[in-house]
Amino acid sequence: MAANNRRMSGKKGAQVGSGGKRRRALEGKGPTPPAEMRKGHVKQRAAAAKTRRAQGRPPQRRGGKAPSELVVGRNPVVEALREGVPASTLYVQQFIDSDERVREALQLAAERGGINLMEAPRPELDRMTNGLNHQGLVLQVPPYEYAHPEDLADAAADDGEDPLIVALDGVTDPRNLGAVVRSVTAFGGHGVVVPERRAAGMTAGAWKTSAGTAARTPVARATNLTRALEAYKKAGIVVVGLAADGDVELGELEALGGPVAIVVGSEGKGLSRLVGETCDYRVRIPMPGGAESLNAGVAAGIVLYEAARRRS
Repeated sequence: MAANNRRMSGKKGAQVGSGGKRRRALEGKGPTPPAEMRKGHVKQRAAAAKTRRAQGRPPQRRGGKAPSELVVGRNPVVEALREGVPASTLYVQQFIDSDERVREALQLAAERGGINLMEAPRPELDRMTNGLNHQGLVLQVPPYEYAHPEDLADAAADDGEDPLIVALDGVTDPRNLGAVVRSVTAFGGHGVVVPERRAAGMTAGAWKTSAGTAARTPVARATNLTRALEAYKKAGIVVVGLAADGDVELGELEALGGPVAIVVGSEGKGLSRLVGETCDYRVRIPMPGGAESLNAGVAAGIVLYEAARRRS
């Protein structure tokens, strides 16, 4: 009887099959928004880049800065100035015994412009260099401004091109980094990604090896390389890792003709476990001569050439 009274009362109770939810809660969320409006989609990045280009705004650089660096000694300072390594100040010891290297350093600094010339007593240079044999010449290299990994994909969108990016996993020699930067520039790539920790950075040595191309090709620094690669994958970029025991031979990989991030590991250890598991493909470079591994710069150059060939 109680049930009949409740059914005939004017109050609206829960409807059978509704689970107690209101009708509005059961309605759909509407049509899926277009790709240009979905955050992280490759078309959304391209649309954002187009807007930036129309407004004349450069891409944001959010990778942070490296500490400043000192190049010490007459030969290293002259070589750095010859190779166009960025410099803010050239310190010259007071009453220095001038030779042709000192004269060339002063001449190169004056010709380049924008480099402060400072005369300092020997004890001050000893303090600055922690007692290293500076030979009366010290060159200060300003902090390198790293890009953010997303900036590299945005730069490709700005140019209306598929991203071609190289990431380095566990490469600690700055000369290898400089060589990779040089290869990326040569084959039309959009930049290099390095981990923030336990990896080579853009030191004066990397600048020298890049032969000036580091001024045109950005280097991005990732707090976590695995997460950076996962973000690339979500944006439609194929992640290809180089491994001696890879499942696919380089010449068979069609993905190199599209948006791709090439991951190069260290010469001894190769790819780390997590980075290797993140890759869409593990690719091997055929080596008929029987070498066990290749230098990181050489390996990157070979794969970049193949990618450039497929894109031409």
